[in-house]
Amino acid sequence: MKAHALALFTILVWSTTFVATKVLLAAGLTPLWILVIRFVLGFAALSCLRPHRLRLANPRDGRLFAAAGFTGVARYFLLENVALTFTSATAVGAICATSPLFCVLIALARGQRPASPASFAIGFVLAMGGILLVGTASGGSAFTGSAADNLIGCGLAFIASLVWAVYSTLVSRIAEAGYETLTATKRIFAWGLLFMAPALPFAGTFPAEALGNPLVVPNLLFLGLLASAACFATWNFARC
Repeated sequence: MKAHALALFTILVWSTTFVATKVLLAAGLTPLWILVIRFVLGFAALSCLRPHRLRLANPRDGRLFAAAGFTGVARYFLLENVALTFTSATAVGAICATSPLFCVLIALARGQRPASPASFAIGFVLAMGGILLVGTASGGSAFTGSAADNLIGCGLAFIASLVWAVYSTLVSRIAEAGYETLTATKRIFAWGLLFMAPALPFAGTFPAEALGNPLVVPNLLFLGLLASAACFATWNFARC
């Protein structure tokens, strides 16, 4: 019950992040700068809670943390942010919500089987049907812009959903290795920021003027402290 409650809380918070990111994009921030600022804030918050450095029980476990940082931080959120520049927050949110289905598909590929294959098959079909309903609701109002832009945005969102499923699988393996959740999350953030660093020269100038917008700082704090530092930790707890 505790794990389900944490997962539900995390999903409720993350369901609003698409709107917050859309607000920041409209204010003039680029997808990469939103990503960098968000996770710098998250890393700083986790560093205050867990200032000590994580000691690896096995040197090979470093690969798990690096892969988790690459997929769950550097790639997933960049794909999500870019997708939001092409289509609506509703469409991206609905598509990214399919990530648990991809988690099960990855588990199947690893030789694991769901407790009820029939229930999973029915759930998969219903979930995909739900995405189509979102897209066609109110005459397709879930989408914005041209058909080509919507197609690109939805494609990026689907890729992001698959990437997040890979991240969730990696987090499960990290938890199985016995690492404390907050410290492990901080290390994942550090790797994510490291993978973002090479792209910073192409991100443009720091959006200092946009920070003067009264909507920008609250949304950045929401994304960095609650949606990243807090919710990554609660999601990782739930995955344990």
